[in-house]
Amino acid sequence: MNPFPSYNSFAESALSGRYITNRHIESLLPSYNTTEVGKSEQQHPIYRIDWGTGHIKLLMWSQMHGNESTTTKALFDLLRYLSTHSAWSSKIQLRILPILNPDGAQLYTRVNANGIDLNRDAIDLSQAESRVLRSEFDDFSPDYAFNLHDQRSLFGVNGRPATVSLLAPSYDKSCRFNKTRTKAAALASAIHHHLQPFLRNQMGRFDDDFNPNCVGDAFQSAGVPTLLIEAGHYQEDYNREKTREYIFYAYLAAIEEIVSAKPNDLKGYHAIPENEKIFFDILLKNVKYYENSVEKVGDIGINYQEKLSTDKVVFKPVFAAAGDLKKWRGHKVPFCDNLMPINFQIEESAQKVLNMLKF
Repeated sequence: MNPFPSYNSFAESALSGRYITNRHIESLLPSYNTTEVGKSEQQHPIYRIDWGTGHIKLLMWSQMHGNESTTTKALFDLLRYLSTHSAWSSKIQLRILPILNPDGAQLYTRVNANGIDLNRDAIDLSQAESRVLRSEFDDFSPDYAFNLHDQRSLFGVNGRPATVSLLAPSYDKSCRFNKTRTKAAALASAIHHHLQPFLRNQMGRFDDDFNPNCVGDAFQSAGVPTLLIEAGHYQEDYNREKTREYIFYAYLAAIEEIVSAKPNDLKGYHAIPENEKIFFDILLKNVKYYENSVEKVGDIGINYQEKLSTDKVVFKPVFAAAGDLKKWRGHKVPFCDNLMPINFQIEESAQKVLNMLKF
């Protein structure tokens, strides 16, 4: 039995695909309690949405990396759900920054307009966007924080795509669990428990090496339970609309865990398997290819590069690796028996090879 509400009833139809910018969300903002809380390096507005009046405070931010939009779409799905379900409103306050990096979102880049990774700017606070987030954190004094991202399609768990990945970041180099980190881990455990019937063997946990420059680690160190939620690949879902549904469910599971004040479950957190880098987007098995004009036989991995073209993200196949790739998997593994030898050093030929395979 599905414990979650019907997703189609709450999916925000105005948002779809991978390219989500301020322009896409601004028509939705008047429906919510929205405030402009700052400007980006290129003077684009950074918006905040507030919901609820409860004593438990949750800060959520998305698109810190501009090209990671799945969690943003799911935030607006969550807001649509909350607009008709007020049971939590007296228990929790949400403060949401749906697009922290509007410049990177517009350019479809991970970094901001100055080429800075905002998730490595927690100490220096060198960028306007970083200072906005820190100001919101200090002003709001949240009880919990959710750091929302997308991850690349190369990650997998148990030989399957990692569709949702979680992390309770470390608060220091010891990587131990204090009260704060344990609370964050309990939320990850709750998400894993509730989504496991839908995503069997497709949920992972990130490595917890401590990096004080990362915002999640910095907020955890400051004594605020901080959870990283990453949207990953689901079979045949490069626009991440199915993944978006599971991220919506993850939000619901985590908020329910917060407002119900259940005992913290650390065992469940450690039961989540660690992510591995094991996938190519396309894997060609046992094919002939040329390397430095020498014909060889082996496997070839092809990955998609995401390119922005006329306000749409297109997926360009490029060669990523060749040789003995037995430990790797492919999201797609086409039949290659009749394939002619490939000059894999020529980037443009990756698409030609797929054309030859009628793929």
